[in-house]
Amino acid sequence: MNTYNLCCIGHITLDKIVTPKNTVHMPGGTAFYFAHAISNLDSSNFQLVTALAQSEMDAVEAIRRKGIAVKVLPSTHSVYFENKYGKNQDNRSQRVLAKAEPFTIKGLQDVNAHIYHLGSLLADDFSLDVIKYLSAKGLLSVDVQGYLREVRGEKVYAIDWTDKEEALKYIHILKANEHEMEVLTGCSNPHQAALMLAELGVKEVLLTLGSRGSLIYAEENFYEIPAYPPAEIVDATGCGDTYMAGYLHMRTKGASYREAGNFAAAMCTIKLEASGPFCGTEEEVLRLL
Repeated sequence: MNTYNLCCIGHITLDKIVTPKNTVHMPGGTAFYFAHAISNLDSSNFQLVTALAQSEMDAVEAIRRKGIAVKVLPSTHSVYFENKYGKNQDNRSQRVLAKAEPFTIKGLQDVNAHIYHLGSLLADDFSLDVIKYLSAKGLLSVDVQGYLREVRGEKVYAIDWTDKEEALKYIHILKANEHEMEVLTGCSNPHQAALMLAELGVKEVLLTLGSRGSLIYAEENFYEIPAYPPAEIVDATGCGDTYMAGYLHMRTKGASYREAGNFAAAMCTIKLEASGPFCGTEEEVLRLL
């Protein structure tokens, strides 16, 4: 049974994007953006685990064609997000039109990796039991966004993470953006928020701060990571997932926190300059650095 250096677990979604000019359907979700980003680096020791309906299997086959090992768990439905934008792109309304089955211990028993990255999209994707189970098998990395989103009917509501004090004890690497950081800690200062999350048990705290770069706190040290200005911003969707793909890729290669953060930030800049998932190369990232 293969043991991979890195495994990303999460739903590939069906995204319906409605703007005043047109309506587009495309795949999305952490799993989608993370896997595509890794496929442009060294993906020989990476596995993707996802759950989606048969109707969305084309997205999986496209990832497999890039040389990625993909395990698909059965699900009656795929996660189906509808994002409606007004004339002002900041005005977004979101609905969830369908949900996939949550990930279970049973479904993950034959999945083995040194680092597991959980791409949560909704609060019930990964239970506390799954977090405990995976943390006993390897290092656990979590993007917190899904734990702060609850679906009632079709509407998405912002919530705090109910199990956070128990769950964070088991999470080695936690990624949050500035809004998520404030929900989790009640604190708007990234340095103070990072210290609070570390006190709850997180070993590597990654806070992404948009154009202000990112902040990493690990082993009682802060690392301020700059944002590399893009030539133009074309598409920000999936930037956080691209950051995590770059960061974890470099950490599995033995890079320092700062080296991994800088590489991740440079990947995000290249991602911002084109629509869709990251499709640059490691050489381009190093050139930008």
